[in-house]
Amino acid sequence: MAKKQKKPKKPNQVWKVYEKKGEEISRKNKNCPKCGAGYFMAAHKDRMTCGKCGYMEKTAAEKEEKKEKPKKEEKKEEKKEAPKEKKP
Repeated sequence: MAKKQKKPKKPNQVWKVYEKKGEEISRKNKNCPKCGAGYFMAAHKDRMTCGKCGYMEKTAAEKEEKKEKPKKEEKKEEKKEAPKEKKP
């Protein structure tokens, strides 16, 4: 059997990780608390994760979703209270 060809590795996209304000350079993403400086955490929709050790932190976006869920349940209860008529 023939061996699979490996895909070439993508170069690091430094312009996506750092931000320049005037003459200062700052990091966009947070560093991993377990791995230390130099290891960035990936910013996802609802969490921040470390690619090296797998450490994860939930962001405020997920906390807001939990607050909204009880409101949706109240709407469902209101719909259930209305009696349904059966057709003869």
